[in-house]
Amino acid sequence: MDFTEGLLRHAARDALGTEVFEYQGRTLDLSRPFDRLTMVEAIRKYHPQYTLEQLHDAEWLRQKLTAMKVEVKTGMGLGTLQLLMFEETSEADLWDPTFIIDYPAEISPLARCSDANPEITERFELFIVGREIANAFSELNDPEDQAARFLEQAKAKDAGDEEAMFYDADYIRALEYGLPPTGGCGIGIDRLVMLLTDSANIRDVILFPQMRPE
Repeated sequence: MDFTEGLLRHAARDALGTEVFEYQGRTLDLSRPFDRLTMVEAIRKYHPQYTLEQLHDAEWLRQKLTAMKVEVKTGMGLGTLQLLMFEETSEADLWDPTFIIDYPAEISPLARCSDANPEITERFELFIVGREIANAFSELNDPEDQAARFLEQAKAKDAGDEEAMFYDADYIRALEYGLPPTGGCGIGIDRLVMLLTDSANIRDVILFPQMRPE
């Protein structure tokens, strides 16, 4: 997170000569330390009327999301429901740079679980102006754990979750040979360029000619 934060500041200074600039008529300040919140903390920051007890109650989340006209599929666990609630109520409010941390293992099938709490993973996503800019995690390198995660994902896909992963037997075999401790961060370069060029539409900064209108 520290590296990603510094990299974005450096990019802004190199491109614009400043870490504070305007994006779509509103000030964006990359000079201050980026916030670090869990999904539940982010929801409560913008919607303090929701209690911690409610946001950790799967049945309450199902009923609330259904009332919000969000599709809730059978079999969705607490982590998925919290993610849906975050996306529906709070993601768009994250104008200032914010790292969302401690993603539930249920929605992070390739990420390593925390040693301190096996229900969460060593993963973060960075949001700026209400958009995801980066996704990072420590790679899961335990083949037995990964196989169990893939099985859960396959069940979710069979139950209708279009974003769930399939069971990747080749990947499990590769892990059985060994993967050293590994981690990485993927930054959406096009979305970063949108910020630095004050572009509202990603099509204005896409490099690939085939993505442009004739």
